Amino acid sequence: MAMLRKIKEKLKKISQADLSAKKTKEIPKSSEKEITKEVPGAREVIVEQAKFFHPETACKRGGMPQELPVRYDQDRIVLQVRDPWWIHAYWEVKGSTMDRLRNELKDDFLKARRILRVYDVSSIIFNGSNAHRFFDIQIDQLATSWYIDTQGPDKSWCVDYGLLLSDGRFILVLRSNIVHTPLEGPSWISDEEWMIPEDMFARLYGMGFGLGRSSLVGKAWQKMVKGAITSPGITSGASPIRKAQERKFWMAVDCELIIYGATESDAKVTVQGKPINLRPDGTFTLRFALPNGKQAITVRAVSADNLEESTITPIVNRETK
Repeated sequence: MAMLRKIKEKLKKISQADLSAKKTKEIPKSSEKEITKEVPGAREVIVEQAKFFHPETACKRGGMPQELPVRYDQDRIVLQVRDPWWIHAYWEVKGSTMDRLRNELKDDFLKARRILRVYDVSSIIFNGSNAHRFFDIQIDQLATSWYIDTQGPDKSWCVDYGLLLSDGRFILVLRSNIVHTPLEGPSWISDEEWMIPEDMFARLYGMGFGLGRSSLVGKAWQKMVKGAITSPGITSGASPIRKAQERKFWMAVDCELIIYGATESDAKVTVQGKPINLRPDGTFTLRFALPNGKQAITVRAVSADNLEESTITPIVNRETK
């Protein structure tokens, strides 16, 4: 009790010193030293109280975070893929753009319908009038986004936002980027597969585990790997050849041909007269069956402006004996 009384007296002196020092909240160093000398752990209590703060205090000090703006005041439409069958478009039209159209079209503007015109631009360089086909979707005047059913996977699409007038004219306001919907199932395109000899594979894999060729463990491991690779019970899941169950000894061999190349990303490429889709970097890969005989694979590329073209024809001759 005597110890607590002393603490109360010291705290009373400290509070009186604070009031006389223009109501400052600092504890005089001399008083603080006296407390820490007389009361063990008093300094730890002061530090502990100053260590924590309430989150509301931090929020008030820094202010509430600002919300994202509803509009960015720009003319823009963005098209994106949801899945092989559906795409999604969102857009914004500046007020000044609509005012300009209202002044130009006058009464026709009030009668016009808001339209999304969806173009199928698969395997072409779209110039606004050469789409394979298109269809219109009437939308609400206040709409700023829309999901579109393309009714088919593996195609390229572009969307225009505009006004359809009563006389059938379509006034373009915004044009989107071009997107390509993926296949619904596994792709028929196969990239190159590189193979290494079994002995090299064993050495590389063994080095990764610290199993050198000269070590006893390494030799035993190599024998184990070689036995596993050559074991008739282990087959590749990707191989089209399956062992005939009714035979004790069998062998089958077949061949495939992989054609790959690259050109300008906006070029039009055909293989054997059929158009193909390029990757964004202009590369392409095709996989063909290779029957016996002579095969000529004609690959033709035409520049985007139709002023230049290049034709390369690999000739492959397969002879099975």
